[in-house]
Amino acid sequence: MKKITIAIDGHSSCGKSTMAKDLARKVGYIYVDTGAMYRSVTLYALAGGLFNADGSIKTDELEQQMDNIDITFRLNEETGRPDTYLNGEYVEQKIRSLEVSNHVSPVAALGFVREAMVARQQLMGQGGGVVMDGRDIGTVVFPHAELKVFVTASAEVRAQRRFKELQEKGMPADFDDILKNVRERDYIDSHRGPCAKPTTPCCSTTAT
Repeated sequence: MKKITIAIDGHSSCGKSTMAKDLARKVGYIYVDTGAMYRSVTLYALAGGLFNADGSIKTDELEQQMDNIDITFRLNEETGRPDTYLNGEYVEQKIRSLEVSNHVSPVAALGFVREAMVARQQLMGQGGGVVMDGRDIGTVVFPHAELKVFVTASAEVRAQRRFKELQEKGMPADFDDILKNVRERDYIDSHRGPCAKPTTPCCSTTAT
């Protein structure tokens, strides 16, 4: 049976990754968390001092260092799900921090970052048999994916999911700060290029 490409799109913190991971495991496909890739670039920029004091990005320096950023995924035998590694270092928890969440949207909006990540994602997805989630997966990365799913949820529901996730990991969490971050990311994402919502027929679901 031919293996297909499954693209799961939607707003931030609406459960795309959880859905994609579980689906990939169920059907025996490779899962690629594209959001983790952008978060990894953001973590690299934060750790390397590539943000100015006012929060703006040192774009020239980051662009020059893009070839130094190696993002890989390794299967966690205990969870049955892949973990994210940045230049060989386990960063699965670090990239989920509120600090990274507060900086990832402007990083992801940079053309050279998106170009580099899209190229890597398309390479990973050659031949099908993959489940990928993230913004623009069904419109830019895999416009001809055989199956596309778009996930939505209110900002409050998404903030509560994020709040609970951070608490379970023992990480600092403030609901109001998270809700503010979710709304800010929604605004940035809706004003930085093609809408995440697929323009071709797809399945749609609302997270609760």
